[in-house]
Amino acid sequence: MQDSQSAFKKEDPLGMDAMSSEEYASQSKLLQEFTNVPSIESAWLFKTNNEDRSRAMFSISQPDLLANKKRKYILHSHIVTHGTMPLECHWSPFPIEMTGVSAVVPSPSGSKLLVVRNGEKGSRTTLQIVNQSHVEKEIHVDQSIHGPLYTDEWFHGISWNHEETFIAYIAEQTPRPKPAFDDAGYRKGGSSEEDCNSWRGQGDWEEDWGETYSRKGRPSLFVLDIASGEVRAARGVPKSISAGQVVWAPPSSSGHQKLLVFVGWLEHNGFQSTARKLGIKYCSNRPCSLYAIHSPFEEEPNADNASDSGSESVPASVATNLTPSISSALFPRFSKDGKLLVFLSSKCAVDSGAHNATDSLHRINWPSDWKADEQLSVTDVVPVVMCPQDGCFPGLYCSAMLSDPWLSDHCTMVLTSAWRSTEVMLSIDVLSGEVTRISPQDSDYSWSTLAISGNNVLSVSSSPIDPPQIRYGRRASTEDHDGRCAWVWDEVTSPLTAASNK
Repeated sequence: MQDSQSAFKKEDPLGMDAMSSEEYASQSKLLQEFTNVPSIESAWLFKTNNEDRSRAMFSISQPDLLANKKRKYILHSHIVTHGTMPLECHWSPFPIEMTGVSAVVPSPSGSKLLVVRNGEKGSRTTLQIVNQSHVEKEIHVDQSIHGPLYTDEWFHGISWNHEETFIAYIAEQTPRPKPAFDDAGYRKGGSSEEDCNSWRGQGDWEEDWGETYSRKGRPSLFVLDIASGEVRAARGVPKSISAGQVVWAPPSSSGHQKLLVFVGWLEHNGFQSTARKLGIKYCSNRPCSLYAIHSPFEEEPNADNASDSGSESVPASVATNLTPSISSALFPRFSKDGKLLVFLSSKCAVDSGAHNATDSLHRINWPSDWKADEQLSVTDVVPVVMCPQDGCFPGLYCSAMLSDPWLSDHCTMVLTSAWRSTEVMLSIDVLSGEVTRISPQDSDYSWSTLAISGNNVLSVSSSPIDPPQIRYGRRASTEDHDGRCAWVWDEVTSPLTAASNK
């Protein structure tokens, strides 16, 4: 009997029976097929001289199972539209792997590209300025200036100024030097790692933001002067503030004032002002405000007058809170004409303590020559929706915003927001507050905005059983049954969606 059982139960050298071995082989093959389907991380649209043609650049990723990392690629395409005819999309033959690249950010004109390579294990961070033919500039930032750049969904912020001469970004502040001791006690001059006659203490304990931010330096604001390659830290930001999501303000009417607007999270950020840095990952209920500060490369006001009179120069500017009347302000975006500053708010979550709640959208009429002592009023654009009616707009639930979310009229922005169990795309007139769902009403897919150029929107749709599909949307000349401008969505044939039916 035992011999007959062993005839049916064959074992491999690892002790697995034939059934288990086949199951593992089948599951591993299925896993490889899943990992062969790339994910679309982000995309950009660039205008051409021909209105019917656009250039698109996609940042895609794919799991590297052996290295337990993500492979990142760049893929280019040309999108051609012919009126009401189906669009054409011409793809580059192969993607280009971006080895060691942490982030890529095109300039506003699309003529330059910032490539960020964060240093590992104490090595320098490298910033490359690439034009259309070669590497124009390469800057190696020493660890004594700052650590790696933040590229996450909260603190991440990389912003070119309008003239493309400066780049503002968020990076880890260099930790304070650890105190050194020897047999005589505290050693003022410090010590090197190779010095065997001394030892280093831990220094003052500094609280981090926990979870994926453990052991990371405080998020701080820096500005790069591309011409000189010099990097300076922003002056006047209190150490109690963690900075993120920085953008350049429009040039002042005089053309001299260079302002930065960023989101600041205070250390005492817990519910009811808990004096701790509670975790921020997936937590929109942490109080934050918008702050404005002068660029560190801008000459201080009245500096010339001070030098003429022989007196000392004016002290550095201090970060000014632009939104003291509201408990949360995120994702600041200036309209293309520079007249409006629009931001998202999670005040409902902050005030209630809920990890996530309905968001609201607000705007500030930005003056052409703002002064630090000038109070700015905040206007509600899309208020919090507490009790939505069935089938109606449920309120805003946004976890991100494009760096350039504007349509060509300068007052309509496109956002991705949760609507019941899916994500949809919304257009919002920030002057009237009108909200319109522009992704198809009858679609069961989740839709997400990738890039906008003029009145053209590049998006991606997917479902739990359908791989991501790229879509190209255009405003139609006709109106829908509600009298609103209709949108036409074309499916973009893409090599990224190739997957087996299984």
